[in-house]
Amino acid sequence: MSSPTDLRPYLRTLDAETLADLLHAQAERDPALRHALEIRFATQGSDVAEAHRLLDTAVLAGNVEYAAKVGSVLDTLQRLLDAGSRADLAPLARRTVDDISEMLEQIDDASGEVADRLDRAVELYARACVAHPPDPESLAAWILEVEFDGPGWPVIELADFASALGDKGIARIKSTVDSVLAEQSSGAKRETAERLREELAEVSGDVDALVAILAAKPPRVDVSLKIVRVLRAAGRHSEAIAHAARALTHDKKEEAPPSEKDPLSRKDFDEKPTAATYLALREESLESGQWVAQRKTALARLRELAAGSTEAADELVRALLGEDRADEAWRACVRFEASLPVRVELADSRSVAHPAETIPVYRDHVEELITRKDPNAYREAARQLRKLRTAHKKAGTAEEFSSYLGTLVEIHKRKTRLIAEVKAARIAIPKSVRA
Repeated sequence: MSSPTDLRPYLRTLDAETLADLLHAQAERDPALRHALEIRFATQGSDVAEAHRLLDTAVLAGNVEYAAKVGSVLDTLQRLLDAGSRADLAPLARRTVDDISEMLEQIDDASGEVADRLDRAVELYARACVAHPPDPESLAAWILEVEFDGPGWPVIELADFASALGDKGIARIKSTVDSVLAEQSSGAKRETAERLREELAEVSGDVDALVAILAAKPPRVDVSLKIVRVLRAAGRHSEAIAHAARALTHDKKEEAPPSEKDPLSRKDFDEKPTAATYLALREESLESGQWVAQRKTALARLRELAAGSTEAADELVRALLGEDRADEAWRACVRFEASLPVRVELADSRSVAHPAETIPVYRDHVEELITRKDPNAYREAARQLRKLRTAHKKAGTAEEFSSYLGTLVEIHKRKTRLIAEVKAARIAIPKSVRA
């Protein structure tokens, strides 16, 4: 007797609406199936009710118990979202975000546990909004309130909420951002508006606007690399190569962009071996089918130069990044001691899978920023401390971060602006150095 056909591969080809209709029709004919589905529906509703109850009682608990209760709420939200729940989970997720935000203003979150819960809550709220979009203008108003009137948290990425905001919500945010930029010549609100303007350009896919915004910033390695990535992602390869040629060769004069009909040749690379000429050579050699042979000798030349100077080491790293060889770029960065800006750029992407490797980089960056004795640098140092704390936690060395932070604050305790920025970033100052 032949075994029954497995229908699951076919069922996976059907859309959710068709599957729902088939299952509903079968449930009408099968009382046992209907009863099982009703139990699952009731359980889901009770899960949401229990999550609200946990939030009601969590504020009365101590820090550890509060973090545990909120963690349970977030687990419930994630489980329901992963299961494709048709319930509107956005109100619960929004309440959780607001609740944690308020709690962070009242407690000493030395371990960073509650702050981490907030980051996760925002991610889940974004997912819930995508599944069941709320009123776009109300969502936009909440985002604007958090960004312009909040205490500095939570961190919101517009891209995560873009589909839920839709054209109306995006337009509302853009209108407010434009008004702030027109009215505020400086200060925290203008900085926030400038950041949101950049995110709006990314979300809308306006490559020209985004490149213009980035190009207007003070020249920095990470900004130049982002411009190159944006242009490459948009398929504008010749422009990406042209920008790399201007920004990454450290040539002060403005160069004419190379045209697609006149690419840089091997001769150009030999005369000026940089990331820009290497990547241009790659584009040309790929078209002619000669890249395997060309790459070996070109890369050997970049490595030879990298052993002699930090600037050349940076060029090697950028060349490898341009080929999307992140692991090779990191090894070259460490071996040839690339500059701090390049190391930080790599650490931001490396910290997810290899957090322990990035800890020394973030420490170096924090200390370099502090030496600038500038308010903006202090604010950036606090942001980097948050990254460092996360890297330590992922690496299982959270206690080392507390020890490091205690020493850092003790050394710089007279820098009141720095200490204020650290507190504003929700990084608890160790009690032993608060006096």
